[in-house]
Amino acid sequence: MGASTATTAAGQSNGASGTALNYLQYPGDVDVDSNGDIYVTDSINNRALFWASGASSGTIIAGSGTAGSLNNQLNLPYGFARDLSSGTRYIADYSNHRIMSYLPGSTNGTVIAGGNGSGTSSTQLMNPIGLCFDSSSNSLLIANYGAHNIVRWVLGATSWTLVAGITGSAGSTSTQLNSPMDVTLDSMGNIYVADSSNHRIQFFLAGQSNGTTIAGITAVGGFGIIAV
Repeated sequence: MGASTATTAAGQSNGASGTALNYLQYPGDVDVDSNGDIYVTDSINNRALFWASGASSGTIIAGSGTAGSLNNQLNLPYGFARDLSSGTRYIADYSNHRIMSYLPGSTNGTVIAGGNGSGTSSTQLMNPIGLCFDSSSNSLLIANYGAHNIVRWVLGATSWTLVAGITGSAGSTSTQLNSPMDVTLDSMGNIYVADSSNHRIQFFLAGQSNGTTIAGITAVGGFGIIAV
């Protein structure tokens, strides 16, 4: 804590990319467990790795390393989430327009959301990129990048319900999003969205569709301390 220099915990400290298990190539998301072990989506390598604390290489826990749409393959995986009670892992399979579920110890996944092609209907996803598991409702919140919305998919359901944004309509009003990248929620059920192309973080009270900008300036990018 308080250090001003970083230590490389996974991948190469010189920034080199590669396909060997001690390399990463455009890691998309990371999760750390109570032991300090790392789970990382290795996007361009089309896999997810488990990297034990202090280890010099990772172990494949999802994907084959080759882009594809079989249940043991991924195509640009990004978002990662875990159910801490069961150990089940969830991966946003961006270019397959689906969310995959993996039981502990299995590298064969199950499609639990989307998988019906790219689209904006309630049974489809469009480039899902960010994920958050909500244990209180046994559901996933999904940043549906290409459809400009945040959706909730209850596990076992066949369709989503809209949480934030206007499906298929990019914009910068308080009810719109533009290419949302990630989503999380707090203990009260309030939603926070990284609204990437609007250069802002949006806050949605639980059950509300009107957001409030809590970081950044809408549609203004930059390097100043108040711009995102």
